[in-house]
Amino acid sequence: MEASAKEKTEKILAHLNDLVEINNDRIQGYETAIAENEDEELDYLFITMASHSKTNKADLAREISLLGGTPTEGTKTSGKIFRMWMDIKAALTGKDKEEILASCEFGESAAIETYDTVLKDEDHVLNEQLHTLINSQKKEMESDHERIKSMLKSMQN
Repeated sequence: MEASAKEKTEKILAHLNDLVEINNDRIQGYETAIAENEDEELDYLFITMASHSKTNKADLAREISLLGGTPTEGTKTSGKIFRMWMDIKAALTGKDKEEILASCEFGESAAIETYDTVLKDEDHVLNEQLHTLINSQKKEMESDHERIKSMLKSMQN
């Protein structure tokens, strides 16, 4: 049985707000990372990634508003746990660059998983435009993730 237009819109809004939440997590996570490290190279990386998430959030919020919804200002519980873990790790490791990057790498993996879940679109509610937007944002996150992994790898060699 096909979902009503209202049910379909509610599912789209739920998917988009999940993505807003993960971008809120990234913004707060990278702002924490900037505060917790003393490395200019990392600051630049984290400012760039936070900026990507701010753009993603704005694009998603626009789509949510167009659908008559309200963009969430919250974060995912897992993101709160990630930020807490990152704060603890940074404090325990004396602001160790490798540990901070490893924490961020973990968070990026979680963000990409959220995007993958939405893109699977098991409810078949995303139109082509939304699918394209979400996929584009995911590709940028994957690129950010690769930058972090590359920096980590160069430190470990």
